[in-house]
Amino acid sequence: MTTPAPNDDGGFEWKRLAQQELDRALDLHEQYVGGRMGGQRANFLLHDLSYLDLSGRDLSNADLSGARLHHAVLEGTSLRAASLFGADLTQANLRGADLTRTDLRGVHLRGADLTNATMIECDLRDGLLMRPDKKGNLVSIGQHARTTDVGSAILARADLSNATMIEANLESALLCGANLSGVNLRGAQLEGADLSGANLTGANLSDANLTGVNLTGAVISRTNMARVEMNRAILTNVDLSGADLTGANLAETRRALSRSIQDIVRDHVAWVESDGVMGVRAELSKADLGRQDLSGADLSGADLRGAVLVGARMAGIRLVMSDLSEANLEGADLEGAVLDGVNLSNADLTAARLRGASLASVEIKNSDGKPTGRLWPANLAGADLSRADLTNAILAGANLAKADLTGAKLHNTNLIGANLRDAVIDPAQLTLALHDGAA
Repeated sequence: MTTPAPNDDGGFEWKRLAQQELDRALDLHEQYVGGRMGGQRANFLLHDLSYLDLSGRDLSNADLSGARLHHAVLEGTSLRAASLFGADLTQANLRGADLTRTDLRGVHLRGADLTNATMIECDLRDGLLMRPDKKGNLVSIGQHARTTDVGSAILARADLSNATMIEANLESALLCGANLSGVNLRGAQLEGADLSGANLTGANLSDANLTGVNLTGAVISRTNMARVEMNRAILTNVDLSGADLTGANLAETRRALSRSIQDIVRDHVAWVESDGVMGVRAELSKADLGRQDLSGADLSGADLRGAVLVGARMAGIRLVMSDLSEANLEGADLEGAVLDGVNLSNADLTAARLRGASLASVEIKNSDGKPTGRLWPANLAGADLSRADLTNAILAGANLAKADLTGAKLHNTNLIGANLRDAVIDPAQLTLALHDGAA
């Protein structure tokens, strides 16, 4: 029996179908598609088909405009050239579905599973479904914004070649291995999306938001990325030489590790112990090492500029003369670490644990290995050490100019000879530290 769906749109009601009614309509539509007598084109305009099973059926050229398909099962369903204008497919199962040249303007696919779906030349531009009210004025149907929403959807290995997705919302969508060749994503929102291994040949991503996007191994060729926002994007094994990056913001782009951190540390230790004859220096600038366990590792002299080490376990690590300028070590555990001569300028050490850590100066030697009488101090100029635990830490002679030590624990911290000019520091905590009052 046909029943109205619950009213949540100012008096408008979607027409609810039972599974048996739906099956009859699908049978008639397949007869219509096959050119058989008695067939009838499916018209599910403004119908509620939520939670119903349409898997494996042929809905080519069907009208599902404005339909509700929450959690509906459309696995393997053919929707070629169908109209899904303004339809709501939130968390629907569309695995392996065929949406070639389908009208998906204004569609809502948040959380839907489109793994291995074929979406060639589909239209995912904005769209808004309207209806006349009692006074004849046009009002929108539903409570969604007009932007096409594919946020958090799974589109792994989907074929979206030559699709139109201008200004679509794909935040946190899973597009790994997807074919996005020739797709128009101008102005699209892709923040936090996974495009690892995706094919972006000839795609238009101009003015798109790619903040935090994972582009590991993506194919970039003749790709328009003018004015894209790529802050914190992961670009491991990505060649951007084939992209138009005019006006693009590539600040703080990150890269995941192509090898295990254990292998990198092992090769770096060999490099250190052989004075560069063997092994390979650890080049970890802007690498994402958040939550990694680096306890006891020796990364002395490593390049960690701008690396992300949030919450990393680094107790007892050796980072002598390493470059961690502008690195993010928020909440990292560096208890007992040896950081003599380290460069931590403008680094974020908010709430980091540095109990008993050594950030002393390193004696500079000449080419013959003889002392020169000069020292290389640890550099923490402009670093954020707010709420950091520096109990029993050694920062003698360190450069802390303009550093922020608001709320930092300085019990028995050695600050003798440290440069504290323009540093923000709690006077009460400073009285607990060892210092000579030097600026």
